[in-house]
Amino acid sequence: MTRLLVIGDALLDLDLDGRAERLAPDAPVPVVDDPTERARPGGAALAATLATQMGVEVTLLCALGEDEPGRRVAELLGERGVALVDLGSDGATPEKVRVHGSGTPLVRLDRGGPPGRPGLLSETARAALATADAVLVSDYGRGMAAHREVRVSLGRLGAVPVVWDPHPRGPDPVPGATLVTPNGAEADAEASKLGVPATPSGTTAPPPFPGTASLPAVERRARALAAAWQASYVAVTLGERGALMAGGDGAALAVPAPPAAGGDPCGAGDCFAATAAAALARGALPSEAVTLAVGAASAFVAAGGARAFGTGAATSQSAGSAAAVAAAVRARGGTVVATGGCFDLLHAGHVRTLQAARALGDCLIVLLNSDASVARLKGPERPLVGEADRAAVLAALGCVDAILVFSEDDPRAALATIRPELWAKGGDYAISELPEAETLAAWGGRAVVVPYVAGRSTTRLIEEVVARGG
Repeated sequence: MTRLLVIGDALLDLDLDGRAERLAPDAPVPVVDDPTERARPGGAALAATLATQMGVEVTLLCALGEDEPGRRVAELLGERGVALVDLGSDGATPEKVRVHGSGTPLVRLDRGGPPGRPGLLSETARAALATADAVLVSDYGRGMAAHREVRVSLGRLGAVPVVWDPHPRGPDPVPGATLVTPNGAEADAEASKLGVPATPSGTTAPPPFPGTASLPAVERRARALAAAWQASYVAVTLGERGALMAGGDGAALAVPAPPAAGGDPCGAGDCFAATAAAALARGALPSEAVTLAVGAASAFVAAGGARAFGTGAATSQSAGSAAAVAAAVRARGGTVVATGGCFDLLHAGHVRTLQAARALGDCLIVLLNSDASVARLKGPERPLVGEADRAAVLAALGCVDAILVFSEDDPRAALATIRPELWAKGGDYAISELPEAETLAAWGGRAVVVPYVAGRSTTRLIEEVVARGG
């Protein structure tokens, strides 16, 4: 199992949702009636929870206070499948309380005071560092990213990829980070400290950065920051415009974001960083990781952001938050459709089946066999295409709303995490032959068969290539 270590500052996020239909008689402020409270992991704990959806084993190294918010964060992480290594802190666990009235954000209350001091690295923490396939530093400016022992240990990781999600109040990334992921405003502020102008001397200044800045201006800042931080790459996230990655002597990579109109951007940066780190842990190139991360963050925003994600315990993997997509569609009264398979060498038959499945409801979640699962089912020479690439190709299809990678031989456990109303299979199956049918019945789901294109298969493509090569 691929292991991802997340290091950072964990918070407790609390949502208070109620009705706001009148103003208080003693002040011109809304009255929120009958608020319900929902707790969810925040900060680095959110990033770690999101990373569990990427098909990796996640450990969070953080420093929680000895208080009720700290205990709640630990419980929430356990429910979501995140292993916790807590160094302890002599300060309070920070809380962010968001009050919504009739769906409208009204106020945010922050608790926790100044950052405390985290404890020393434990043997368990050192073991987690030594066995990680990649590390994500999720800095929220409260001390973990500045921890001396942590920084020394990160500097000794060698070829292990390190993704650093910076914070304005945090330290610079450790030298040698693989990928640093500031947002536009953070990149602007850090580059300005270096004296990097928005445009070269003698040229016309672009519109204000970062919202409408020209991509060349963003690239100049990214390259300056990569050099200053001694990072391999810097990917500047630009909200609805996507992201731009630059580093070294190669051309910059500009990745546009799919539309996410009306979505909630809260937590999108964490989703971006978590997706990129998980992809690097599985062996993806930085360019592939950033491309996947843009798609995942956009899907996350479109599905309602961190608040929608917090409506359920997400213990699965997705390239685009499968749990959040399902929850958001179901909240609107829509129908969640899922389908599954290996999708090795995507062909026209696959595409027709996916399009037919998507037409049955309001979203389509693809359950994708992991590389290990494909090898057990198809033989040691399969898959021809790794799971990260297979997920990237599927995510590019307009009929696919989210992807969930599972490592078992069949998708029953993965199905239970999203509980779709419809499970679509392409081919000539009899419903009684599907092992998933009994699982679906547990929540009233149904299996259906959709048409497929005869004569189209991955095996046939492989045989044709071999025949022509011979």
